[in-house]
This record gives sequence, C-alpha cells and structure tokens, in this order.
Amino acid sequence: MMTLTIPPRSRLLAGLLLVAALGACSKQEEPAAGAAASTTAPAPKKEAAPAEPAVAAKVQGMGADELRDLATQALRENRMYAPAGDNAMEYYLALRDKMPDDATVASALTDLMPYTVIATEQAVTREHFDEARRLVALIEKADPKTPALGRIRQSITNGEQMASRRSEAETARAKAEAEAKIAAERQRAVQQQAAEAEAARRLAEQQEAARQAAAERERREAAEREAAARQAAAQQQAPRPAQQAPRPPALRPISMPAPRYPPDALRSGTSGDVLVEFTVGTSGEVTDARVVRANPPRIFDREAINAVRRWKFEPIDAPVTTRRTLAFAPTEG
Repeated sequence: MMTLTIPPRSRLLAGLLLVAALGACSKQEEPAAGAAASTTAPAPKKEAAPAEPAVAAKVQGMGADELRDLATQALRENRMYAPAGDNAMEYYLALRDKMPDDATVASALTDLMPYTVIATEQAVTREHFDEARRLVALIEKADPKTPALGRIRQSITNGEQMASRRSEAETARAKAEAEAKIAAERQRAVQQQAAEAEAARRLAEQQEAARQAAAERERREAAEREAAARQAAAQQQAPRPAQQAPRPPALRPISMPAPRYPPDALRSGTSGDVLVEFTVGTSGEVTDARVVRANPPRIFDREAINAVRRWKFEPIDAPVTTRRTLAFAPTEG
C-alpha cells in the first residue's frame, strides 16, 4: 500500500491543522448526516464475516516498553498506519490498552488520526475496500466517536455497490460480446456451407455436361462404324457377274512415300489407320483416291489421300482400282 510521506518536523503541525479542519467539518456534517440518514433507506446488509481485531494479536501480546520502542521506530520510518501488524497506530493502540492514562499515547493517537482518515478515504477511492475496512477498525478503536466514521463507512458501502454494479455490467457486456461472436461464427459457418454446396452443385453440372458430351461422341462414332459395316456388307452381298471378271494385273510399286503425320495428332499422341480406295492409271500414276474407313474419323484422312496421290507404279495395260490401309502411329514419320 502507498503511504503518506511527511517530514518528521512538520508532522505534528500538520496533524494539528488536520484535526482542526476535521473538527470544523464534523460540526457541519453531523446535521447533514442526520438528514441523509432520515431520507435514505439503508441498503440491505449482507452477512459479514467476523471482523478481525483492529490490532494484530502479536502486537497485543507485546510489552509496554517494546511497544513504545516499535511505535517510535514506526513513526521515524513513516509507518503510521501500514503495513498491517507493523505500524505506529497499532502499537499505540496496544500501548493505550496497557497504559490508558498515558497522555503521550493519547496525544500520539490524536496526531495519527488525520493521516489514518485520509489513508482510509484514499483506499476507498482506489477501491481497496479490505484495506479501508482495516483502517476503519483502527479509527473506531482509537475514537469510536470520530465524526468521519459514518461518512467513511457509507462511502465504503457505496463504493462496493458501484464496483459490484460495474462488475455485473462488465460481465453482462462480456457475455453479450461472446454471444455476438458465437452468432457471427455460426453465420460464417452457414455462409461457408452454402458456398461449398454451390461449388459442389456447379462441379456436378460440369461433370454431367462432360459425360453427356462424351456419350454423344461415342454415339456418333458408333453410328459411323455401323454405317461403314453396312456399306461393307452391302458390297460383299452385291451379285457377282455370271462370268468371272479377268483378274486385274498386279501392281508393282515404284514409289510409295509414307504419309505425313498431322502435327496435332503427333502432339496428342493419337494413332489410327485409314482404308483408302484408289485407281491406278495405265501410266502407273494414281488417278483417283477416296477414304473408305478411318479410325479415328477425319484425323488422318487428308494426309492419307495426299500420300496415296503421290504413289507411282509400273505402267499397266488397264486401270486398276484397289484398296490399301495406311497406319499412323506416333513413332512413325
């Protein structure tokens, strides 16, 4: 606890001035206190714990000479009312119990009273209510008729009530803030769940669109394969002439350059094959060419036709139409 520091020479003078001032104030406060008591209803009292004695038991058990020496030392060291159990006020009160007629003890207590009153009011201001009650006990033991006692007790009661209300308000505010924080976190959780649900819905829509596109491609490819199969079956079932046609002459290739690999297919690693039907003229050059079947469709058609048109064979007596399959693999040029 912070104590009042007063030079030893001016201590007695200040004590006399404070006693005079408190005496004058007490005469003015007594009627006001009486009026306040008549108009203000007493606050409900809580059951208080048994009050501790104003003077510590160890101090009460000391002898008169020891108490006088300790009191003098406490005054020298400016320990007028604190700390508890080691201050001039308690030493003089214990000494007065042993020597009630000692004028020096009574004078010392009179000098110490104003400092103790001021320290009590400061303790109330700082809301150190336990310390204030300890000092009130010292004041009451020194002089139960001290005019300031009623006012100080009331200020302690008022201060404790204000501190209690403030504590309740702070507790309520903290509770409201905690509830608001919980509500905000719940709101964020709901928003996050909604965002995740929306993202999942969009992903499902994209996956469904991709699945439908893949199914459509498979359907078209199946239709193309089915059409090619029907065409091949129709060609096989076509009626043969009554007389077997003369066997076409054998084609002897002179130059058959490989087809160029499409760059897009090469980059994607796509492979496949193309069945080309072409006609070789009597000069040995290809005069006509068309795609009969391609797997995959339209990827290698152009390069297959271009390659076949560059082929050359030995001259023949009559044009010959034949078919060849050109294979495309990423390892091939």
